[in-house]
Amino acid sequence: MDVKRNLTLLTDLYQLTMMNGYLKENCKDEVAIFDIFFRQNGNITYSLACGLEQAIDYVTGINFGTEEIDYLRSLGIFSEEFLEYLENFRFTGDIYAVPEGTLVFPGEPILTVKAPVMQAQLIETALLNIINHQTLIASKAAKIRHAAKDDVVMEFGLRRAQGPDAGIYGARAAVIGGCDSTSNVLAGKMFGIPVAGTHAHSWVMNFKDEYTAFKKYAEIYPDNALLLVDTYDTIKSGVPNAIKVFKELKAAGHKPVGIRLDSGDLAYLSKKAKKMMADAGFPDAKVCASGDLDENLVNSLKQQGAEISIWGIGTKLITSEDMPALGGVYKLSGVVDENGNVIPKIKISDNSAKITNPGFKNIYRVYDNSTGKAEADFIFLREEGDYDESKPLTLTHQYDRWKSITFNNYTLRKLQEDIIINGKVVYNFPTLKEIKDYAKHELDTFWEEYKRLVSPHIYKVDLSDKLYELKTKMIDDARKPEKQR
Repeated sequence: MDVKRNLTLLTDLYQLTMMNGYLKENCKDEVAIFDIFFRQNGNITYSLACGLEQAIDYVTGINFGTEEIDYLRSLGIFSEEFLEYLENFRFTGDIYAVPEGTLVFPGEPILTVKAPVMQAQLIETALLNIINHQTLIASKAAKIRHAAKDDVVMEFGLRRAQGPDAGIYGARAAVIGGCDSTSNVLAGKMFGIPVAGTHAHSWVMNFKDEYTAFKKYAEIYPDNALLLVDTYDTIKSGVPNAIKVFKELKAAGHKPVGIRLDSGDLAYLSKKAKKMMADAGFPDAKVCASGDLDENLVNSLKQQGAEISIWGIGTKLITSEDMPALGGVYKLSGVVDENGNVIPKIKISDNSAKITNPGFKNIYRVYDNSTGKAEADFIFLREEGDYDESKPLTLTHQYDRWKSITFNNYTLRKLQEDIIINGKVVYNFPTLKEIKDYAKHELDTFWEEYKRLVSPHIYKVDLSDKLYELKTKMIDDARKPEKQR
């Protein structure tokens, strides 16, 4: 697989047909504003924004070469004028986004594009593809990390990922969400992620007996002996044979790591195995568990007192099994007139959750100065300027206007940052470790009530008064009979 392949045509056909139409209608220089956000659903409590670096790599790497142009010409639906336009295509607009690892919530514009409409249209599909996927996996990993507390969490879902890209970039996202390592060697090489692994059942089965398999593995990796003990019988043979090899390692001056359980009653087996190893003189030997684990099962096992301190998470993480798609969308929120004024746009729906927020926006996060904790977010129009933190701040629920909260001792933080301005990258991308550390800090600033796995408290996301008034007016105007407008 060529990881440096040209992704220029990673788009839906209708983006190109609309671009062709805009050119014919002399609209190519009109500036449009689009927001990426995701909607509320039953499985979303919070998400960790992820994938920004790859998204920007895509935008800055767009290049319609001869192969791409020839292919589009072969479709027989595009004008030569349009194909000539594509030959010189480059992104010249602006992109604003929350940093990777930022906690985000439904309805919040996590990335905003302000660019000539043809440019903004082209990049929609790829941006959604990249950000939807990585944000989904990072969010799942964060929940698993929360359940595992301070234990070691390894990602090894590559074999069950939906293709190479999902495995590679899913591993990256999983680490941002809180995983300590990956089994994916290519992801390790590409992103500097620690790689980890043990051995498979096939290793044990390829030797004449279990003890010999363990002994040979320990001879090759004496300081990394984590032995898979459930090939035949965990308690009767697996753990005893592992202990026998551990004693040989100890006599040779090495310290065994422990055992891995991949099946059975993990709570019972881990407690039994831990006691057996402790009684044999290896109280520090660790128990690693794997086998269709997710945050709910990890949490349940910890509540049962399972003696597990290393978790190998595969399928249910890399596929985000309980929610296989984030549902992020890319919606027009405004256009810019010839005088540089933003003309807000809104999509109306009978479903209030699908009515978009108009205008050119950013997000403020409100922190309580006495606790340092995040208390609420609100979406505001950039034209409002900066808020005065010395004055009380009252936020009103965006749907239930009778609900409000007032802050007096608080600090505001703008979440979106400048990423690309006038086609040039102005953002210094952090390292993966820096993103991971930032994500952890982000999670630490939120109360546990918002992160609990069962019936989490709903975090407040409101609209500024000015944005709410604009949205309400536009809805009312749209509902007026045509003759009254």
